[in-house]
Amino acid sequence: MKTESFMSSTTRRAFLKTTAKAAALTALAATPRAGYTAENNTIKVALIGCGGRGTGAAANALSTKSGPIKLVAMADVFENKLTRSVQGLKKFGEQFDVPEERQFLGFDAYKKAMDCLGKGDVAIFATPPAFRWVHFQYAIEKGLNVFMEKPVTVDGPTSKRMLALAEESVKKGMKVGVGLMCRHCRARAELFKRIKDGEIGDIIMLRAYRMHGPGGNAGPKTSPEQTELMYQIQKFHSFLWASGGIYSDYLIHNIDECCWMKDAWPVSAQGLGARHYRGNSVDQNFDIYSVEYTFADGTKLFLDGRYINGCHNEFASYAHGTKNCAVISTAAHTPSRARIYQGQIIGRSGAPAARGKFDENQHAPEAKQLWAAAQPEPNPYQMEWDDLISAIREDKPYNEVKRGVEASVVTAMGRMAAHTGRMVTYEQMLNHPHELAPQVAQFTPDHPAPVQAGPDGKYPVPQPGIVTDREY
Repeated sequence: MKTESFMSSTTRRAFLKTTAKAAALTALAATPRAGYTAENNTIKVALIGCGGRGTGAAANALSTKSGPIKLVAMADVFENKLTRSVQGLKKFGEQFDVPEERQFLGFDAYKKAMDCLGKGDVAIFATPPAFRWVHFQYAIEKGLNVFMEKPVTVDGPTSKRMLALAEESVKKGMKVGVGLMCRHCRARAELFKRIKDGEIGDIIMLRAYRMHGPGGNAGPKTSPEQTELMYQIQKFHSFLWASGGIYSDYLIHNIDECCWMKDAWPVSAQGLGARHYRGNSVDQNFDIYSVEYTFADGTKLFLDGRYINGCHNEFASYAHGTKNCAVISTAAHTPSRARIYQGQIIGRSGAPAARGKFDENQHAPEAKQLWAAAQPEPNPYQMEWDDLISAIREDKPYNEVKRGVEASVVTAMGRMAAHTGRMVTYEQMLNHPHELAPQVAQFTPDHPAPVQAGPDGKYPVPQPGIVTDREY
């Protein structure tokens, strides 16, 4: 979108509607907020970050069945995303209560959206993760419940900041969900219990794959009217400061579900990666990643990511034990089709082809299945919302931020290992001083972007073995 349009958006609507907006905010803030234990209490929701994932999260929130719930405010920095999300969510009828005066644009729009909420209400954070700590800090000031998408951090300094904020949110009794929805998958939960009960023996190896066509590629900025910062936010998967790149955004689910089955976090990682068929792409991502995580007891998690057309595709996670083996996920995130096999031979699941045309014919057909999760499975994207809203209504302790930060640090640890060509420990990642976007709280559309293109129009990329003390 045009810079002029973005910069004027914070005043354009206010010019004609200041009185209406002030009245709406006052009415919302003044509503008495009792506990959400009675069915006639309506939980209000504000969506901050109106892209596809944010719109999906809002739809899941409005689809919960434990009591009345409404979407009352929306915020983004891109007008087209806000408009598209509004149109997509209007299908919820009376549950969609977001008149134009509660549709906010700009870098301060998150505050305006959260100002529409009161005690017991929920703010959804679905912006690029670089902004997560800024928005969470304001939610804590307001005492709001939160749902935040993953990853929740992309570097060491913001991870330590988020851990401190997590403690503060727990003390305030805030209910906070993190979008690692696989943890709410009922089939995976049953598999975890069976693993803990010894059905595959002691886990000796985990392996995970996300290999399909290109992702996170970005061509040169073509609109002279769009500022460099706005371009990078629009292409956030392409920039490490904004998202951790495709490694952090794509692979965190596979990493997290494997660590869940192991019931531990890895202590170190080593890895490799490379860029191949780039064309005119100027982003910071690699096309392939291969990382070996090591747990404290020596167990390994082998993780492979590849984003190249014409190659073998797979999107799955597995656990191998001293007695048997297990499928954690089969093809993408849902349904998991979790199952256990005798020995180490994994059979076909009968699952349809997923994104990337996952080829199950690689697996031996003679495998003996010992257990399989019942089908169809409840959707974990919905389950994570059902669990959060139930905890709010029943006033039960519920805060996933610490675990979300830990998963994000483990993911960043593997990313840094591949990008530097060095062994990286959990403590080294957590305490690494390089903050990728230190001025994110002060951003305006014309603020200098955290990375700048070189004379060739390309952005700095990792150079393993050459730049070893930071990622770029």
